[in-house]
Amino acid sequence: MRTPNTPRRTRIILFLVAAAVAAACGADPAAPGDSGAKPGGVSVDPNAGTNALASLDGLTVAESRPMTGYSREKFPHWNKAGSNCDVRDTVLARDGKNIKLDGCNVTGGSWSSVYDGQQTTDPLKVDIDHMVPLANAWRSGADKWDNDKRSDFANDLERPQLFAVSASSNRSKGDQDPSQWKPPSRDYWCTYAQHWITVKTYWKLTITKDEKSALTDMLGTCV
Repeated sequence: MRTPNTPRRTRIILFLVAAAVAAACGADPAAPGDSGAKPGGVSVDPNAGTNALASLDGLTVAESRPMTGYSREKFPHWNKAGSNCDVRDTVLARDGKNIKLDGCNVTGGSWSSVYDGQQTTDPLKVDIDHMVPLANAWRSGADKWDNDKRSDFANDLERPQLFAVSASSNRSKGDQDPSQWKPPSRDYWCTYAQHWITVKTYWKLTITKDEKSALTDMLGTCV
């Protein structure tokens, strides 16, 4: 139960522990008819919420590194991927509905942007967003990687790193971290924070003090 005197972090922990207990007892926390799948096409680990705070605390807090030497060309993308033309087509097909193909190229379908709810049926008006932007990764440790590792990061289909979103939301976000930009849809903040933490944890990237504070606040919306 939320009370005015309960600290935010305590509320988050109590909520996540309760969710874990419910899962252990076989209760289904999803709403009736809800498959549990999240927008964006990436399957979410059911324990992600429980582990988010611990994972956040495990990230190294450091000042942003300089942008010296940065260019997008040092993060080669989009790579060939499976039966589709490339990673971009793979994400478009994964995140859309009623997909139309010409060979392996996605030529039609419908997309709903998880960031702002915008709808489109034109794949040319859909951007593929990097959850952790390339420039942000550079400032938080990727400047020390070689181009092969940076390419793996830029084309990562296994973590919640790539999403088909509206061009306007992607360009508004740019290379900003959660202390500087949050999705217009507040309902997505909890998931956004979990995804950001998952990506930074796997790739061992650092976070700033302000970034950590913003992510903690965003996890507060999970309650």
